[in-house]
Amino acid sequence: MRCPAEIVRDDGTTARSDRFLVAVCTCRRSRTNPWCDTGHRGRSRAASAPENRNPA
Repeated sequence: MRCPAEIVRDDGTTARSDRFLVAVCTCRRSRTNPWCDTGHRGRSRAASAPENRNPA
């Protein structure tokens, strides 16, 4: 038995998925928004210097 996933958007509409596993898109690059389609994987962001998380 599958439990559907539902998201109520800001405009009041509901997005529903009956898939076994769903991921919510947070990068807003998905063609199936609000569900993630891993479309972000083929694109890269502007190159920036990595943060130094362990400053000396």
